[in-house]
Amino acid sequence: MKGEVMELLPGANFLVTLENGQKILAHLSGRMRINRILLIVGDKIRVEVSPYDLSKGRIVYRY
Repeated sequence: MKGEVMELLPGANFLVTLENGQKILAHLSGRMRINRILLIVGDKIRVEVSPYDLSKGRIVYRY
């Protein structure tokens, strides 16, 4: 799913608004951490949402 970073939170967490309007809590994927990809408010991103908890996800790509 595509989304946008709305707020930076402690512990490398982010408040993300998805394209359908839902707000979720997301963290960076391991590959993004290893490659030191930084995010700021307003960045467009791709998120994998957990099938077990639809309010949490993983950021896997920055556009």
